[in-house]
Amino acid sequence: MIDFFKMSGSGNDFILIDNRRRRVEENIGAMSVVEFVQAVCTPRISLGADGLILIQESAKADFSWRFFNADGSEVEMCGNGGRCAARFAFLQGIAPERMSFETGAGIIDAEVRDSIVKLRLTDPHDLRTGETIAIDGRDYPVSSINTGVPHVVHYVEDLDAFDVFHIGRSIRYHEHWRPRGTNANFVQRVDAHRIRVRTYERGVEDETLACGTGSVAAALITAWGGRAESPVDVQVKSGEVLRIHFEKTATGFDRVYLEGKTAVVCAGRLWEEAYRRR
Repeated sequence: MIDFFKMSGSGNDFILIDNRRRRVEENIGAMSVVEFVQAVCTPRISLGADGLILIQESAKADFSWRFFNADGSEVEMCGNGGRCAARFAFLQGIAPERMSFETGAGIIDAEVRDSIVKLRLTDPHDLRTGETIAIDGRDYPVSSINTGVPHVVHYVEDLDAFDVFHIGRSIRYHEHWRPRGTNANFVQRVDAHRIRVRTYERGVEDETLACGTGSVAAALITAWGGRAESPVDVQVKSGEVLRIHFEKTATGFDRVYLEGKTAVVCAGRLWEEAYRRR
């Protein structure tokens, strides 16, 4: 059996496993890690989650991670997953309250205060504004930025009525961002310190209840356009609020932080039946 935590970061849910002794590889045998992730992240017939996080040893930081989306794709960074990983590491005695951990996007600093976790993300890059793409014969103005993973932002007037799944999926697979694709965020501005966001996530291939790096992307692009100032509160689909702190520079952004609640849903052991189909 494989010990796990199930955690939620503002509506994103994750399976977390301490894999410093390669417990997963020891148990799954000839099955690949990708197949294992796909199996246990499947709702209703297994544990189900938006993603799976393996905590591993690091020579550079308190620990390193491997982050997998539900479809088994491994990506560099996930903001809400990072917050859950930090709290998991603290609760398990792997790292102190102030910690750093190694990701594919670089070294991430984190601070755990009870259920609240604040991450300092790597500096965003590839900021592009004022672009237009065509979907179903209609032009959509978009901006984009990489906040650890690539994100596109499109502003809407009525976020609740917007077709996030169809337009989000069309953006995610649009030729402009091939071959790897992108995440798509739809934003409604409330005021200079508050926006609302709904996100279609690459790898989950659906709208999720929250996206940390997407919330950061939406806040930064809104600020770059002169319509927001740090800190920006981002209300996500789950109804929870993430707070984004940043410093605006002449060429982009520095000292970007993502702050919000985490929740431990349960802890237990995965039986072999959870991931091996017979």
